[in-house]
Formats: sequence, C-alpha cells, structure tokens
Amino acid sequence: MEKYNHKYGAEQIQVLEGLEAVRKRPGMYIGSTSIRGLHHLVYEIVDNGVDEALAGYCTEINVVIEKGNVISVTDNGRGIPVEIHPKTHISTAETVYTVLHAGGKFGGDSGYKVSGGLHGVGASVVNALSTWAEVTIKRDGGLYQMYFEKGKTVKKLERIGDAEGTGTKVRFLADDTIFESLNYEFEVLEKRFREIAFLTKGLKITIEDQREETPKKSEFCYEGGLISFVEYLNKNKEKLHKTPIYIEKDGEVPVEIAIQYTTSYSENIYTFVNNINTIEGGTHLEGFKRSLTKVFNDYARSHNILKEKDSNLQGEDIREGITAVVSVKVKEPQFEGQTKTKLGNSEVTGVVQSMVNEALSTFLEENPSVAKAILEKCISASRAREAARKARELVRKKSNLETSTLPGKLADCSSKNADECEVYIVEGDSAGGSAKQGRDRKFQAILPLWGKMLNVEKARADKIYGNDKLNPVIVAIGAGIGAEFDITKIRYGKVIIMADADVDGAHIRTLLLTFFFRYMRPLIENGNVYLAQPPLYKLSKKGMEDRYCYTDEDLEKAYKELEEKGITRDQLGLQRYKGLGEMNPEQLWDTTMNPDTRILIKVTMDDAIKADEIFTLLMGDEVEPRREFIQQNAKYVRNLDI
Repeated sequence: MEKYNHKYGAEQIQVLEGLEAVRKRPGMYIGSTSIRGLHHLVYEIVDNGVDEALAGYCTEINVVIEKGNVISVTDNGRGIPVEIHPKTHISTAETVYTVLHAGGKFGGDSGYKVSGGLHGVGASVVNALSTWAEVTIKRDGGLYQMYFEKGKTVKKLERIGDAEGTGTKVRFLADDTIFESLNYEFEVLEKRFREIAFLTKGLKITIEDQREETPKKSEFCYEGGLISFVEYLNKNKEKLHKTPIYIEKDGEVPVEIAIQYTTSYSENIYTFVNNINTIEGGTHLEGFKRSLTKVFNDYARSHNILKEKDSNLQGEDIREGITAVVSVKVKEPQFEGQTKTKLGNSEVTGVVQSMVNEALSTFLEENPSVAKAILEKCISASRAREAARKARELVRKKSNLETSTLPGKLADCSSKNADECEVYIVEGDSAGGSAKQGRDRKFQAILPLWGKMLNVEKARADKIYGNDKLNPVIVAIGAGIGAEFDITKIRYGKVIIMADADVDGAHIRTLLLTFFFRYMRPLIENGNVYLAQPPLYKLSKKGMEDRYCYTDEDLEKAYKELEEKGITRDQLGLQRYKGLGEMNPEQLWDTTMNPDTRILIKVTMDDAIKADEIFTLLMGDEVEPRREFIQQNAKYVRNLDI
C-alpha cells in the first residue's frame, strides 16, 4: 500500500475547541444542512420549552418567524439558571449555550424526568450554527441577557432590569454560509407544533410568520391530548364508536394511548417516544400490537363470539380500520434503525403489553356495544382476508407467477437488472402504442391501462386480486401487495405513472397513487414511484427546432426568448396537447421518456399523517369534506381541461 509522504506529529492533530466541531461537521449534529436541518434548529429550541412543560412548569410557547428569517422562541418555563456553574466557572446560561452536552437532561438527578431531545446538544448546536443568537431570561425577579456570534460569546450574561414571572426567549439567525437556504416553511413548522400540542396535553403553542405583508398565525392547545389527536386524524372518516378509547398510566415508563375504529380498511398507528415520532415503530408498537390481538381474541372467546371451531383472529384482522396513537416517555431511550426512529428498549414491550391488556379488557367489558361493533368488523376482515388468500392463489395459478408469466399488454424490457429498469404505466392504448414504439427497449417497459380502475380506498384486498385493471400492475411490479409486499422483489427501480394533463388523467394518477399508498407503501417510502411530465405545448416554425413547454410559465418564457431572437408570436405555430395519444413515438421519447431531457416528479411521503388525510379526503366515503376541499383549492388548479 502506498504511503502518504507528510508529517504526522503533535502539530498535525487538530483540536477543535468549543463549538468549532459543530460548525466543521454540522451534519453530525442536525442531520443535514438542507431545509430539513434548518427546521431542526427551531425544533431544538422549542423542545427545551416542551421539556419544561413535561416537567410541569411551562404552559405556553410562542414561535415567530420574523422578517429576514430571524427565529424567536419564547416560553414561560422556569428560565435557564443564571448563577455561576461550579465546573465551567461561567454563568450556567452561557454554559448551556456554549458547551456541548451541557444541560439539565443527563444523569439520574437531572432537572427533568424525561426529555424530548435526542442528543441533549440542542441549545449549543443552534448557537454554533447561527450568525448570531440572543438569549433573554426572566428568573428570580431579574431580566438577564447574553449575545453570541457564530457560537462565540460576544456579550456575557448580565442583568439588564427587573422582571415578573419566569421564562426564556431565544432569537437567532441561522448562518447562511452553512445552510443551503434560510427560507423556513411555515406549513412544515406548523405541522410539527400541532403534533407537539396533541402530545403535550394543555400546552399552548403559537406560530406566527411575519415575513409577508399579511402575517400568518396558528395556535394549538388540546386539553384532550391524544383523544384530540385521534379525533383530528379521523375527522373525515366514519367512526365505529363516537369517543376514542383512552388508556393512560404513569410510572417508570409513562404510557398514553388513544384508539378509535373507523369503517375504513386501512390501519393507522402512530407511535412516539418523548414526543419523537418513531416512524419505524419499535418495542412500544410491538407491545401494543401483541396486546390488541390477545385482548380481542380473549373477549371474543369468553363471550362466545368466536366458536370453538373458529380460528383465532389475526393481528391484521383486528387492526383493520384502527387509528391509534401510542406515546411513551422513556428516561434513556435507545434507538435503532437507519433513521434512528425505532425504539429498542426491550423493557417497554412488557410495560405497554401488560397495561393495554388490563385497561382494554376492562373497557370492552364495560362497553359491550363498542366491543361488538369492533369485533363484527374484525370478523368481516378475517373473512375478507381468507377470500383474498383464495383469490391470490387463483391469480397465481392463472398467471403462473412461478414461471414469470407477465400481463399480456405489458411490453417488457430486455434488462433484468431492477436498478436500471423502469416501467411506464400509461393511460390508454393509443398512448401505449406510441410509448412502445418510442421507448428504449433495453430498460423501459410499457404497461397500458384503459378505463377507470378500482378505488381501493373503498375496497378490501379480496376485491383487488383478479381486478382486470389492478392485477396487471401487481403482477408487473412483482412484489405482492399489503402485508406480503416485499420491496426486494420489485422488477423495476422506477414505476412511472404517465397520464394526460386533464381531469381524467388526474383521476387516474390519484387512483394509482391511492393504490400504491394503501397496498404498496414501501414503494413510495423507498422512492420508486414517479410522475411523468408530458409537455402541454409545442411551438414550431419552419427552419426552427420544435420547442416544448411544460407549463404556462414555460410558454411565456419561450415566447420572450424567441422574440429576443426576432421571432414574433404570430410567426409561431402553437399546439396544445390534449393527451399523450396526440404525440408520435419520436415526440413522446424526446419530451417525456428520454432520461436526458424528460422531467420526472418523484413521489415522496415526508408526512404519513397528512398523506393519509388527503387520500381519505379525496377517495373516501365522506362527501362534505371533499366538497369543502375542492371549493377551497379550485383556484389553484392549472392546466386541467374542464
């Protein structure tokens, strides 16, 4: 091995003092320097106020996005201690903002029973990654203030006056030399603070955006806590029982759970540890699921709802239509998984399981009508699951999956490497014909669909197998559906929906996305689903290369650029594409399928709660919420032929 010819002595060993390490490697502390990392700064400061609320001292947190993207966070907690710290010999407040891992959340005799922060580095990291930060504290009858620039103390803590009450106010401007953008997204912050308010019963959180002429403001406070959370999640769904089932127990591991069943066929369970959304679940989810299955089967047996000859209900039967929020508070949470959002503390499984066993059993005994309604749905789900199994086996025999017989209309690609292969799901036979002729046969497959497909929001899995519109999609992708879906078996790395830019095309996209979200969700989570963007217009002139425009803005820009070259609008031919079938194979390749020139939109799902709400709203049974949504959003629609 070649040796590098350079000195390696004491002088080559870098010691990053204070917060220099954070500025040198910000991604280690906040995940990234993208917009997500920028929002993380706000969460870190807000979490300090939430920890005060969890400890019983804070009732209000106010967040303001000031002009110039300055963030201000004010809480009415105890205020950061201002006395000299015995180890650092500077004020405790300055220590918290300048020393990593300095805070009230470490050790058994810490200032907090539990903490929402993952790392205990929040305040100092925010300070390090800010151009400037100003901290004002009300405590012990005094008003104190200190000021920092890029993590370094510019003005030490000093008493600047008297004050009533207690609390902390932090103002900071994130460093634009570190972050890609300082443009905070109000809706992203609003969603997180609503979530925190649900999870912290009685805490009032306000967020105000002062950057525009007309400020935006939202206020959240839920005395109902998780009950309010579940009611919010189910606001557009038909409920099996009016009031959510609520379970709460204090102790070494405090647990709070709210459950409500709806008539839908999907399962929605959201789990939190110390207010952190554990999107990958973990031991608390495992304990909850185990208990749910046991309690309902035991109740059904003891009340003769399940006969001796009947098989036990499976977990998926019992969870059909459930909306639940499981929140636990753990002193020292251990996280696993790629995104560190899966709880690993083994003791939590037993705590949650025993608590739910006792509380849910009592509830069912005391509320037999609710128990009966839920179990009727569970038994119906069990029968549908069995019907789906038979339908699945029939489909397998019919299509002979074991020997890889693919749908007749699928024009497959020659490559078998899923990473480079892509399938276009195309609306209509005419567009499918152009796509088949225009594609690159090596890595592009074409699957034409015709007519409207099944709305899976209103159907169980047994109706999906054998459906002449959806079954070809299932077979072509090759990874199964629902609980059996296996992302490692997908045949194409990109699944691209290519539909017309009109009302029918939008409907087909929505139907397919609903199907993927409900029955192939890992496909979206893994980033395999895309929307093709065919052009809306073609500008042409003899002697000039055709110019394609994808939006009205593109069209206006093209007109202006061509006018600068001496080509007027009158000289140009304008074609408005009503559908993909109007394009010949070469045009379709050039505009929509050529990897070098096409535009693809990746379908992502950063917010599962919001995604579930939208699909329920657009595709569910409740008409009135859908009408309201259409009335509120119709003004934003562009390029749809009505």
